[in-house]
Amino acid sequence: MKFLADECCDAGMVLNLRDDGHDVHYISELTPGIFDKEILKKAFDEERILLTEDKGFGELVFYLKKQAIGVILLRFNTQQSNLKLVRLRQLINHHGEKLKGSFIIVEDDKFRFRKL
Repeated sequence: MKFLADECCDAGMVLNLRDDGHDVHYISELTPGIFDKEILKKAFDEERILLTEDKGFGELVFYLKKQAIGVILLRFNTQQSNLKLVRLRQLINHHGEKLKGSFIIVEDDKFRFRKL
């Protein structure tokens, strides 16, 4: 799958996704510090699903009606950081067909899907 990882995402997670065979571009490696709306546009233009830990993308997508291929919001507290990659892999493996066209909130015990 094609992803664009926001700079707030863990570099180790990005590397692991690449090792899993996914095409992952990482804002921290490309253009750190760009605005969220530019990140979302880049993901859309490149037909990539955005990976982020920033709740602000929900406002961009739902209230400001910015276009997105798909958004995955990782919601974990600092004590649960080891679960991020595990849960993300579960999401991809079990719901991969539903990632495009959805805003997905990933938590330790559930996935919440909302259509874009």
